[in-house]
Amino acid sequence: MKRIGIVITDGVGYRNFVMSDFLVEISKKYDEVNIYSGIPAKCYNDSLIPENIKVFDLKQYKETKKVWFYRKLKEVAHMFLHRTSYGINSNLERGYPVSNSNRSLIIKLVYKITSFFHSEKIIQFYEKLQFNAFKNDKTYIEYKNILADHKPNQLFFTHQRPPYLAPFLAAAKELKIETSAFIFSWDNLASKGRMLGSFDGYLVWSKLMQKEMSVYYPYTDKNKIKVVGTPQFEPYVLDRYTITKQEFLEKFKLDSNKKIICYSCADAGIGKNDEIHIRAVLSYLKNRSDIQLLIRTSPAEDGKRFESLKNEFPEIVWNFPKWFLSREDHAEAWSQRLPSVEDVKDLKAILLYTDLNVNMLSTMSLDFMLFDKPVVNTVFGNNENGLYNDQKFLNYIHYKYVVSSKAVTIAKNEVELHQFIQEAIEQPSLRKQERKQLLDLEIGAPLPGTSERIVKALKELA
Repeated sequence: MKRIGIVITDGVGYRNFVMSDFLVEISKKYDEVNIYSGIPAKCYNDSLIPENIKVFDLKQYKETKKVWFYRKLKEVAHMFLHRTSYGINSNLERGYPVSNSNRSLIIKLVYKITSFFHSEKIIQFYEKLQFNAFKNDKTYIEYKNILADHKPNQLFFTHQRPPYLAPFLAAAKELKIETSAFIFSWDNLASKGRMLGSFDGYLVWSKLMQKEMSVYYPYTDKNKIKVVGTPQFEPYVLDRYTITKQEFLEKFKLDSNKKIICYSCADAGIGKNDEIHIRAVLSYLKNRSDIQLLIRTSPAEDGKRFESLKNEFPEIVWNFPKWFLSREDHAEAWSQRLPSVEDVKDLKAILLYTDLNVNMLSTMSLDFMLFDKPVVNTVFGNNENGLYNDQKFLNYIHYKYVVSSKAVTIAKNEVELHQFIQEAIEQPSLRKQERKQLLDLEIGAPLPGTSERIVKALKELA
């Protein structure tokens, strides 16, 4: 019997691995497939789940003080080791406490220890201490019993970072179950902290990411790092998520005679300048009666922060992503927001039928480039002008590739924004070749057949 467990941690993982063709493809190749879910099993759309796949709720794990301390040692040591990466160093500096509360003093101790002891070998030792500290925990024991009962040959984590899944990984290791993880996003290696643990194998987007794995996780067997692309874009080539342009225009009450600019917002935490950017777009549109503005807010929030802007400018068309909160009693509430089929259709239609995208250095740049649409990135803030410093993200390694590719234009003020919007409207194909080259670098395989490649890679890892 070929059995595999799939660990889905959050709403984005649900979109990537449930709303793509992944479950259909994996159900063909394995006798039993169990989903171990960090979101309530009752929220899964039955029409998307093949018959031989079962969904099980994962009990929420709460760290003990000892586990938390060892995890912090591991994570901070990783950041010290790789602090030459601007993004990692930025997170390292931001994480140092300014207060002297009991917790802050412990974190300062962690920083002190790891500033001296942060080799890869030491990091592996911190992880061993962390995983050994699970042994008498009730949730860990429950996880171990579940896996012992289900007997999967493999356990595939669709996200490599959430620390609350570490005891599930530890239980799999204890039972000698083969483990693998998908690197969740294009910035997760060069800009984020340590993974939740060490896996036997990894699935990555591209050859670029494959090289990064060898840098940030040097103990990894290179033959166990498989390039598969990413399922987050696969719905764009699936007919079931396509609506006609007329349906799109009617749904959002858009004028068929006008071009459409889509401004896609960042998450509230890093999108503090969103309103400033939007007002700058609106100032350009004052003299352009032939262009309309559609704004899509982040699925991770409800969009309430834009209420005053919405009232002030009734001409703006808004798309608030139709993601619903599956539960409220969770330490990371944003992770419990689930996408609807309707929202995937809405997003694909926006990518298909709008003429230009403006965003603050987000993955949405890739989404729009997949449909060969020009992209302008807005970063108005720096350390001198009093705005939230979004220009710092230009120094993150993953976005340096974007900037150097010249596939997008970077607007650091309103004047530049107006100039680049004008360029994109008048010459939409100007950066066509650069967009293609960047997509080839960042997404290492064609969108059609992504799920089949993932399943094939998992079989090879076994």
